[in-house]
Amino acid sequence: MRVRRARRTAPRPLAAALSGLATAACLALVGTATAGASPVTDASVTVSTEQPEPVGPPQDGFPAALGYSLLHPTAVPSGADDWACRPTPAHPRPVVLVHGTFENRYANWAGLAPKLKEWGYCVFALDYGGSGSSPVMATGDIPTSAGQLAAFVDRVRNATGADRVDLVGHSQGGLMPRYYLRHLGGAAKTAHLVALSPTNHGTSLWGLGLLARAFPGGDALFGDSCRACTQQVAGSDFLTALNEGGETLSDVSYTVIATRYDEVVTPYTSSLLRPAPNVVNQIVQDHCPLSLTEHTDISYDPTATRLVLNALDPAHAQRPDCLP
Repeated sequence: MRVRRARRTAPRPLAAALSGLATAACLALVGTATAGASPVTDASVTVSTEQPEPVGPPQDGFPAALGYSLLHPTAVPSGADDWACRPTPAHPRPVVLVHGTFENRYANWAGLAPKLKEWGYCVFALDYGGSGSSPVMATGDIPTSAGQLAAFVDRVRNATGADRVDLVGHSQGGLMPRYYLRHLGGAAKTAHLVALSPTNHGTSLWGLGLLARAFPGGDALFGDSCRACTQQVAGSDFLTALNEGGETLSDVSYTVIATRYDEVVTPYTSSLLRPAPNVVNQIVQDHCPLSLTEHTDISYDPTATRLVLNALDPAHAQRPDCLP
């Protein structure tokens, strides 16, 4: 809560704020880490149910979640990846969480995953686009990452017996599934894509560079080592090909949740999809004018969280929270 109050009273550049806070969180966690902890081999797409990966605690803010993930790079967010979970009639579709560039499933979803589980959803989260031994993921070629998502969704469907899933993604995690839907047969297996600050129309190198500096090790991967970065620059061949001929498919619903204070996707309107009967574009500040949530913390923002819940279950939509 201390972090959120400070940011709402005095907005600061993303890199300066997150780097300092994440470093502090990491140093605090180092003192409590067990000396005998051993690394766990990543199997984000083919993880064995007999050897479950470590589950991290719920978090209420991004810096603490990032700090934890630096020490536990294969951690699963609390509430996610219960392969024995079976959907209920109230929530018949599993929710698959897709993290953003330089992030990982824990850092991105340690707040939302346990809430979704509490509200009765079967929740699953994958790491993709990088090495399982690194907390910095989603830097690889986007079509290749979409193939990893395709395999993960198939595993979720086989485990739960569900015909279709709902996807909730952040940043690249809101863009990459669109390739899966269009080119890898995902539209037949997905009912709804809910995207938080997605890079649908790209952003600038400045925005991506700012994002890289917010993650320890991100700078080293930026540029030629981050294929996904160049593919998300506005005007890239990848984005041009993905968006031409229509940005959406008629048999999938789309919800975009953006923030006016996005410092990575610039301008923030680049997140929005073209209007269509199956598209809902929402801005956090339209529901909470005082909100200063920005790119990396939107998945922890209470207003955005309620908008996600409303999108997944519109029949029980509630007025979004607007907390100081």
